[in-house]
Amino acid sequence: MKYEVVPAEKSTVKITITFTPEEWADANNKAYVANRGRYVVNGFRKGKAPKHVLELYYGKGLFYEEALNLLYSEHYGDILEKEHNRFTPVGEPALSVEDISDEKVVLVAQTPVKPDVTIDRYKGIKIAKYEYTVSDEDVEKEIESTRERIAKSVEISDRPAQTGDLVNIDFTGKTDGKEFEGGTAKGYDLTLGSGQFIPGFEDAVVGMQTGETKDIAVTFPADYQAEDLKGKDAVFTVTLHKITAKELPALDEEFAKKMGSESVEAYRAKVRERLEKNAASRALNETENAIVTEIAKGAHAEIPQAMIDRQTEASLQRMEYNLMYQGVRLDDYLKYLGTTREEYKKNFEEDSKNAVLRQLVVEKIIELEHIEASEEEIEAKIGEQAKSVGKETEEYKKTMDPRQREYIENDIKVTKLFDFLQANNEMIAAQTPATAEEAK
Repeated sequence: MKYEVVPAEKSTVKITITFTPEEWADANNKAYVANRGRYVVNGFRKGKAPKHVLELYYGKGLFYEEALNLLYSEHYGDILEKEHNRFTPVGEPALSVEDISDEKVVLVAQTPVKPDVTIDRYKGIKIAKYEYTVSDEDVEKEIESTRERIAKSVEISDRPAQTGDLVNIDFTGKTDGKEFEGGTAKGYDLTLGSGQFIPGFEDAVVGMQTGETKDIAVTFPADYQAEDLKGKDAVFTVTLHKITAKELPALDEEFAKKMGSESVEAYRAKVRERLEKNAASRALNETENAIVTEIAKGAHAEIPQAMIDRQTEASLQRMEYNLMYQGVRLDDYLKYLGTTREEYKKNFEEDSKNAVLRQLVVEKIIELEHIEASEEEIEAKIGEQAKSVGKETEEYKKTMDPRQREYIENDIKVTKLFDFLQANNEMIAAQTPATAEEAK
């Protein structure tokens, strides 16, 4: 077997693989042995007919496809390994047969490869730098949110319904004195102020007492989904059966201890620390994204469709997981939109192309600036991870996947890269919502 690799169009390489007559004959024999049991010839038991008899009976090329697959699977991976310094495959090849005879077989693999990227410049650019501050108000809002989350539900009998209460109601809706479809329910739970019902309905329930019945006059919005109700006046007869409210825990030492702190002030400090970490992480992510996006405006690469498709599929999978958390299946969501998976993927294509370009930019600058991760740095990072899970470093290393070490190495390189880019560009404070408010 011999092969030749030449660059081809649209970030692909053409790998021409030529097999000798002996290799071709051997592959055909292997294909015959593996598949002869599928064929029947009169005068022979199933699977016992000689190869030349089967070829006379079914055609000379009976085992060609299987033989070609065998040759491809045996040699293509080895070729990629030998050529790993010349190119990086990024997708499956398009296969074709250039020549096939008893003398030789020529197989061609058109393989999409990672493209080279040219960058106009990546130093001395004005780039937005994001910063977010945590205020006392932010801390109190977070504490209040936690109290809301763990609040108890208590039935209310000594006051009328208020915004925020959960009420259990019966209602019957009428237009022009007649009940309409979907306008009647019994034992319906409604959180007042949630905006579930048409404007005016929930506001009118506020102030009702348990056991009270009341007629509520409303007007359906002009853009209401039901054609026969758009803009129409309606009257709902509502009976309120039960009022339930949230009882928030007191913000005291008992609450603080439940949250893992010794005092209310210690809990506040802990909440502030967590919010500040989140703010710093958000600022860093947005700054790094701004850096790469700005540099990528002057970057050029012929990106193969295989890379765009892979990124698009990853984006769609993330969306699918997010829908699952909400209890919605992607197929049902697409059916609701009246589209197919393949059609919907087109919405991600441009973003996917830009995402791939940004990744290529990152990798190219790391290469140009010879940014490396030393063994000491990798070991230190592994030690940090081991400590975070309560293990000794050597014990932790035994459980590591090889890809995990590769990820750590890459993470160190990327961190160094962004430190370098921030130091070598003009970082200008971004107009974040907080600073925009200050500027008023």
